[in-house]
Amino acid sequence: MNKTKEGGRGISDIVGALSDPIIVFLGGWGDTLLDWLKNAIILERLVGNMRAINGEEMTGTDAEACAYLMTASLTQPMDHDWTQIYLYIAGKTYTHWGKSEMPDDIRVESLNDDQMRNLNRLKAWLYQRRTTARQDRGRAERRQAKEENEAQREAEQPALFQF
Repeated sequence: MNKTKEGGRGISDIVGALSDPIIVFLGGWGDTLLDWLKNAIILERLVGNMRAINGEEMTGTDAEACAYLMTASLTQPMDHDWTQIYLYIAGKTYTHWGKSEMPDDIRVESLNDDQMRNLNRLKAWLYQRRTTARQDRGRAERRQAKEENEAQREAEQPALFQF
């Protein structure tokens, strides 16, 4: 990839960190996200961009996974593994951002290999969904601008022949 494309992608990633949608589980609970969690998502996305500059692969953040699993847990019951994953990532996120400590009776300190794989797959899926939404939004904006330009050109240019 040439430097121009890398620079454009880097700028797109920074803009995306600030403006990409927060992916939540369908079911109407997306508006219940706490403001500090929304801010944590943006800040963690920016940190992820900095890590990507150093060669790490871009992925969803802990806060994004926490937000998604929070809305999923409000919509439907989760099985044991996903409950463990949610308690692990919620405890990690809440502690990292200084909100509270998880109570000892529900604190999950570590995940088994399958659970960690599922968490990493969820983060990758969240990243893919939000970048796809950004690309779709960009395509729609470019299509609308093109249609407006064509309409303006047709309005300004008189028809040569009218039948």
